[in-house]
Amino acid sequence: MALRPIDNALPTTPERPKKQAKVVVPIQKQSDSIVNDENKAPSAADATVEYILSENLKAVSNPESKIQSLIEGLESKDWIKVCESLNDVRRFALYHSTLLLPLLEKVVLVLVKAMKNPRSALCKTSIMASSDIFHAYGDKFLESDAFDQLLLQLLLKASQDKRFVCEEADKALNTMVGSMTPLPLLSKLRVYVSHANFRVRAKAAISISNCVSKMGLEGMKEFGLVELVQMSADLLKDRLPEAREAARSVVISIYEAFTESEEQKQEAWQSFCQSNLSPIHAQSMFKIIPSL
Repeated sequence: MALRPIDNALPTTPERPKKQAKVVVPIQKQSDSIVNDENKAPSAADATVEYILSENLKAVSNPESKIQSLIEGLESKDWIKVCESLNDVRRFALYHSTLLLPLLEKVVLVLVKAMKNPRSALCKTSIMASSDIFHAYGDKFLESDAFDQLLLQLLLKASQDKRFVCEEADKALNTMVGSMTPLPLLSKLRVYVSHANFRVRAKAAISISNCVSKMGLEGMKEFGLVELVQMSADLLKDRLPEAREAARSVVISIYEAFTESEEQKQEAWQSFCQSNLSPIHAQSMFKIIPSL
């Protein structure tokens, strides 16, 4: 016998649908998306900027009037305009250096800022401008308070992985060494051989080696002959082969200058090293010289 359904039975409550968990997708800020990727190829926009060699730059027409708007152009929000103004800086440095000199401090600060910019075109053009400023002003530029900031940025850029920026920074550092008196420049470079970045130490060591190769014994003594040898002994243990090779070059330059008037060259050198270095460091000095 079939059972009749009970009409007054409690109705079944439909199951409440489960809430879907919200997934929050972070929105990347525009400023975060622009990063200074050292291995990233130059963008199409960067590629449109023309990198003009120094010998192809022309003098500025009506320079007395143009100099009035130079800083305004360098501080523009349009990065292409800044690149154009940086090339104007180069023209002023090469052809109208006396007009640019009163503005040099402000200009160098702009160069430092541009070197930090993630746009490769700005970075490279500012490095090229620094080379022309070194060439134009030489030792006068050492008196600028902004010189140390620029030197650090060049060492950092020469140490990075982006090849075309690195090579340009190397050229600028070589121009700097070739344009300035070794002794005061050496005093600026010495602090960077103890920098935390081992690549910066290597680049500084190379510049120091190039400076020392231009010095005579009196210049070395004025800087501090013992300090130079001790600095080289420390760099001989550094991480990168470039730093160690630069240190060997410094030692050879010192040895040649120190023993130039000595009849017993190796004996005089050994006596000097033993008197001023620890036994381990002195031994490292002796190992370099027999290879000459």
